[in-house]
Amino acid sequence: MARPGRVRRPGLASLRTTFAVSFAAVTAVVTVLVGILSYNAAARLVRVDQQSVFDEVVQDVRGEVRRNRMTPEDFSSSAPGHDVVRPARTNVQVLGPDGTVSDSGRPALPVTAADREIAAASGAGRILMHKDVDVGRDMYRVATVSLGGGRGAVQVAQEFSDTEDLLRTLQQRTLVTMAAVVVLAGLFGWWLARRITRRLVALTAAAENVARTRRLGIQVPVTGHDEVGRLGRAFDRMLGRLAQSEEDQRRLVQDAGHELRTPLTSLRTNISLLRRIDELPPEAREELVADLAEEARELTDLVNELVDLAAGQSDSEPPQQVDLADIAEEVAGLARRRTGREIVLRASGDTTAYGRAGLLQRAMSNLVENAAKFDRDGRAPIEIRVSGPAVPGAVRVEVLDRGPGLADADLLRVFDRFYRAPDARSLPGSGLGLSIVREVARAHGGVPFAAHREGGGSVIGFTVSGAGAAAEDADEA
Repeated sequence: MARPGRVRRPGLASLRTTFAVSFAAVTAVVTVLVGILSYNAAARLVRVDQQSVFDEVVQDVRGEVRRNRMTPEDFSSSAPGHDVVRPARTNVQVLGPDGTVSDSGRPALPVTAADREIAAASGAGRILMHKDVDVGRDMYRVATVSLGGGRGAVQVAQEFSDTEDLLRTLQQRTLVTMAAVVVLAGLFGWWLARRITRRLVALTAAAENVARTRRLGIQVPVTGHDEVGRLGRAFDRMLGRLAQSEEDQRRLVQDAGHELRTPLTSLRTNISLLRRIDELPPEAREELVADLAEEARELTDLVNELVDLAAGQSDSEPPQQVDLADIAEEVAGLARRRTGREIVLRASGDTTAYGRAGLLQRAMSNLVENAAKFDRDGRAPIEIRVSGPAVPGAVRVEVLDRGPGLADADLLRVFDRFYRAPDARSLPGSGLGLSIVREVARAHGGVPFAAHREGGGSVIGFTVSGAGAAAEDADEA
C-alpha cells in the first residue's frame, strides 16, 4: 500500500534564494536608475556648459564688431595682435565681402550661401547659427557673425565631437560599474540572507519550544540591532509580559481568595446564628439581619470589583474619540445624587482623548467615591479637574478633597491591589477601587498619581494620552 505523499514545505534555502534574488533585483533597478540619472545629469551639464561657453564667445564677437568698425584683416591670423581679437579655444575663419574665405580656419569650415549673405549684410553683428556641422571626422557648431557694411564676416566654430566621445566613455564605464554592483549585491544578498535566516531559525525554535512546553520564562537567543534582532527582543519582551500577566492572574486569584475569606467567614457565622434566631432578643435579630445585608453588599461589591479588575483590559468596548470633560460631568451628576455632596467640575484646554468611555467613567467614579468616603465631614466640595495637555499629548484628570489626606508611605502604595491604609481599614471597601484606576490609566497610555493637597486633603488622579498622540499610536500599530 503506497503512502500518501507529504507536501514538502518550503525550506530555508528557498527563503535565502528569494531574499538574495530580490535584493539583487532591487539593487539592479536602483543602480540602473541612479546610473541613468547620473549619466544624463552629467551629460546635460557638460553639454550645457559647452553651449554656454560657445554662446558667450559668439556674443563677445558680436559686441566687438558692433562697437568697432572692423574688417576681415582685423581677424586675420597674420595681423598684429590677432590673439587679442580672435577668440581663444575656438576655430576662427574669416570671410571677405563676397563670402570667399580670406583666412581659413584650422580645419577649414564649410561656407554656405546663407553665410555669404551674412558676409554681404550691411548691419554689424548679425548671427547665423549652424548645428552639427561635419568637418572631416569631427562635429562642430558654427556661428557666422557679420562685420557690417558689406565688409565680410567672421565664423566662430567649436568642436563637440570630443565631448561626445568623452560622454560615450563615461557611459561605458557607468554600465560596467552597474553590472559589477548588481553582481556584488547578489552575493551580498545571499550572505545577508544566510545570516538573517540563521537567527530566524533560533527564533522559530524558541517559539516552537514555547508552544510545546507552555513555558513562558525561556530566554530567546537572538542578538543584533537590525529588524531580526528587534523582533527577537520584542518576542522576548512579549514572553516576559505574558509570564508577568500569568503571575498577576495567579496573584489576583490568591489575593481574591484571601479577601473573600473574611466576609464568607462572617456570613457563615451569622448564618449559624440564624438557626437560633428565635432565641435572640429583637435588638440582636435586627443587628444580625443588618450585618447579613451589609456583608452581602460588601461581598457583591468585592466580586464586582474583582470582575472589573480582571476585565480591565477587555476590548469589548471599542475605543473612540471621547471628551473627558463630558464624562466627568456625568460622573459628577451621579455622585451628587448618590452622596448628596457638592461636586465641582473645572475643565480647561483640550480634554479630548481616544479611549473607552465606560472604563474612563468607572475610573473617575472610583476617584470621586474614594474622596467622598474619606472626606466624611463634607465641609468643602469635592473638586474634579480635567485639564488639557500640560504635558504634551496627555490629558490630566484629578479629584481633590479636604479629607485627612494620605501618609507619605501610602502615596506609593495606594494603587496596589487590596491595599488599605491603616486609618481606612475600618471603613467599607475592598481596596480595589484605586487599582482599577491604575489599570484604566495604563490601558489608555497614562499613569496614576497621588499627592498631598495644599491646605489639607488629597489629590488623586490619572493621565490619559491626548487625541493626537493616541491617533499617532493607533496609526503606528
